[in-house]
Amino acid sequence: MDTETGPGNGPGPEDRGTEPAPGDHTDPAKAAPPEPAPAPAPATEPAPPTAPRPRRGRRLLRRALTALSLALLLLLLALLTAEGALRVGYSGEPAPGTRTRGQDALWLGHAWVDGRKTEADVEALARRLRGTGIRDLYVHSGPLEDDGTLPDADHPEARRLIAALHRELPGVRVQAWLGDVVASEGPTGLHLERPATRTAILASTRRILAAGFQGAHFDLEPMHSGDRDYLALLDDLHALTRAHHALLSVAAHQIDPLPGFHSFWGATTGHPKWWSQAYFGQVARRVDQIAVMSYDTMQPLPSLYGGYVAQQTSLALEVTPPSTQLLMGLPFYHENRFGHFARAETVPAAVRGVRLGLSRTDAHRARFGVALYVDFAATDADWRAYRQGWAR
Repeated sequence: MDTETGPGNGPGPEDRGTEPAPGDHTDPAKAAPPEPAPAPAPATEPAPPTAPRPRRGRRLLRRALTALSLALLLLLLALLTAEGALRVGYSGEPAPGTRTRGQDALWLGHAWVDGRKTEADVEALARRLRGTGIRDLYVHSGPLEDDGTLPDADHPEARRLIAALHRELPGVRVQAWLGDVVASEGPTGLHLERPATRTAILASTRRILAAGFQGAHFDLEPMHSGDRDYLALLDDLHALTRAHHALLSVAAHQIDPLPGFHSFWGATTGHPKWWSQAYFGQVARRVDQIAVMSYDTMQPLPSLYGGYVAQQTSLALEVTPPSTQLLMGLPFYHENRFGHFARAETVPAAVRGVRLGLSRTDAHRARFGVALYVDFAATDADWRAYRQGWAR
């Protein structure tokens, strides 16, 4: 009989023509002819390309994380190198004679011109300042309005104060400290690009000088490095103050601790903070005095802060012409906030840093001093450190 050929039981192609199994007595001559081989299946269309496997995405993510880790590592190494350089910059001994030249300054708060301070306060201040190197007093007499105007009501006791200070401290110069926020990082504040604003600032300065002040001291922040409108304003202001035989002074931002650092910081935070050394020099050439705000430095240790001040002193000396008086700021305040560590930014560390920078760059610079910020936050310890480290 015929063999069974059901699915899965039929002989495969490799079994055709083999001997019958034992016990199978079918006559080969009478056996049915083998069935023809099945026709090959028709060719199928190639499968469409599949979507990228998740493995590829994971590889890209790993590469991105590796690149980010490398960038952070390089940034950390650069930071550690820079901080190490500051620590080295705090070493050594200042050169002999790097002490006060009698060219120092003090920022005074608004209470001196709004009626809160009395004659007794003026006498006490005079006792504090006698025997030091302080010659200029920057008395807060503003702030300016955002349009550049200055109400007379902001400094009603200015004439009385100036007369009292000249009586108690002959030779001291009293300057009006004027400031405002600059609209460099937002819509509000002074728009120096507007000619009307600059014209109003000039008019305010004329009124200040007419009130008896011997100079105008401007603190306009945040002032971005390279601002040409600020330079134009300083040119006009200096022409005005010279015509009145008065001083023009400014509070200045710190200088890039690394070349181009203000650009990097501005791109990452939106607040450049520093000036290029070249721009600092451009400002310094347009004024009689330039006072570096060498505090709020983000340095966590006195040695690093002192090294930073030494570096800033050298950078500023390199581009400030001898005809301009350069002052380095001393922190006479003790807040703890972002950018300022009171335990690190001390008067002794700042004074030592100033002396080291002066020693290394221009030890005999005559028009040089320190500026003390600020009278209403100062402690007796701050005044002692200034006297012992710098004023003696």
